[in-house]
Amino acid sequence: MPIKWRLAAVMADRETEYKELARLTGLHPVTLSKLKNSRLMPPRLDRTTLEKLCKALDCQPGELLRYIPEPEEPAKSQESKPSNRR
Repeated sequence: MPIKWRLAAVMADRETEYKELARLTGLHPVTLSKLKNSRLMPPRLDRTTLEKLCKALDCQPGELLRYIPEPEEPAKSQESKPSNRR
């Protein structure tokens, strides 16, 4: 999950209901509800939609998006196995 979508958290911080945000942005309430309930960055997030959300919530895009690095796989050990040879 590399990019987390934080619209619900930002709305909660600002005590903004999705219907009020829909009115402020001009986005349809159903569209906004879907955006709010998404945990990952929407695959087709339009720049104008992001701008409307930032303007209405008085926030920066970075407050709505968070990069979460994938955990790295542990490196395989290159230790040699003990030999039974003499």
